[in-house]
Amino acid sequence: MDRRHFLRAAALAPALITAPALVAARPARAQAPDWAKLRRGLSGTLVLPGDSAYGTARRLFNPVFDRIRPSGVAYCESAADVAASLAFVRAHGLPVTARSGGHSYAGWSTGTGLVVDVSRMNKVRYAGGRATVGAGAKLIDVFSTLAGHGVGIPAGTCPTVGVGGLALGGGIGVLSRKYGLTCDTLESVRIVTADGRVLDCDERTHPDLFWACRGGGGGNFGVAVSFTFRTHATRDLNVFFLRWPWAKAAAALTAWQAWAPGAPDDLWSTLHLTRDPGGPEVRITGVHLGSRAELDRLLAPVVARIGRPVSRTVYRTSYLQAMKVMGGCSSLTVDQCHPSPHGRLGRASFAAKSHLAYRPLTPDGVRAMVAEVGRPGPHSVLLDAMGGAVARVRPEATAFPHRSALYSVQYYQEGSDRSWLRRIHTAMAPHLGDHAYVNYIDPDLKDWRAAYYGPNAARLAQVKTAYDPSRLFRLPQGV
Repeated sequence: MDRRHFLRAAALAPALITAPALVAARPARAQAPDWAKLRRGLSGTLVLPGDSAYGTARRLFNPVFDRIRPSGVAYCESAADVAASLAFVRAHGLPVTARSGGHSYAGWSTGTGLVVDVSRMNKVRYAGGRATVGAGAKLIDVFSTLAGHGVGIPAGTCPTVGVGGLALGGGIGVLSRKYGLTCDTLESVRIVTADGRVLDCDERTHPDLFWACRGGGGGNFGVAVSFTFRTHATRDLNVFFLRWPWAKAAAALTAWQAWAPGAPDDLWSTLHLTRDPGGPEVRITGVHLGSRAELDRLLAPVVARIGRPVSRTVYRTSYLQAMKVMGGCSSLTVDQCHPSPHGRLGRASFAAKSHLAYRPLTPDGVRAMVAEVGRPGPHSVLLDAMGGAVARVRPEATAFPHRSALYSVQYYQEGSDRSWLRRIHTAMAPHLGDHAYVNYIDPDLKDWRAAYYGPNAARLAQVKTAYDPSRLFRLPQGV
């Protein structure tokens, strides 16, 4: 199930990046890989082609990338395992890929060389207002473990995403307007660099690398193995779902973009314009940290501008349940909100692109977006409100530059065909510019450095030179 279907199911049943790929150049005289030696040197598990576990080990969340067959998958259980894996690829000139949750939109959580999988490094610990989280922890486990202590961190929506890729790319999420991006609450990160060093980075120690790990994207500077975050106290939330017929699409888009980014920090919302076999529809979904009466007051102006919705669902629930609702697994247990075979959540074939809106769409821009979504096909546009705490951080304070964006725009198409995506992205570029979100990494982008990183690209390149001068880690869109 994809996020769009998750939220639809949530509305009907209110009771419902991953570290990208890294590629190393092969030395002229590389030794033949001694896989048995690597296996003996790991406390974790090495899975090779021919092993019974290989078929599962090589998979990502998106079946579109099932054709990629890595030479091996190292399930690392410690920073030492990661360092040993990197020493192995350096010695043998193999491509290397870091993988946390395996959700890279471009499939860059896998490759033809060694996949360094940190999913077993998934412990979540809490003490003294801080959470120490293994890079392989799934968001559902971060939410559930911290909720047991009455705290949380701002994070994304999909329960099976690994915290590593999310945090390294910034981390836009449900509570970002209140508490900032995921990377804004990051106090330190432990990372294994290309030369095998295990570095603890914060504002005082390796501050340049720490800066780059807050929005510079996974897979550029090393393999992150754990994060320490500041937490916030949790409380019950209001969850709401409003739905209108397609005839209201233009009115909803116009009203929402004028309302959502400037709402009080306690309110976050997302607007979905959807076209699938069931027909097109318009939906506004969100969460609110205040009282029900306050939420009703805040919703009143946008409803007045759009018109009365055909359905309206508002209810109050716990923080953890609200995160499950936004993640599409409200009717499941925490254990079931994991990928199969251990959980109940399946994989999904899709493709996506993004923009970040620095200014409201003009009437022409609104008409263009509505017209493109209205074309036949299973596709949608998801707009997530920003502003609030996100906007109160300077663009150069972290590697994530898009602090003044009003909202993010994700274009989503089911299956592997990218034709509609390219069409709508091209149609909307004159209205939205060329800004894009690195966690929605897009293999089509030409000027991706400017799109993802803006004025921060030059400093990121300096950090890359300092910590990976030989470019062991080589993304197709690598810093």
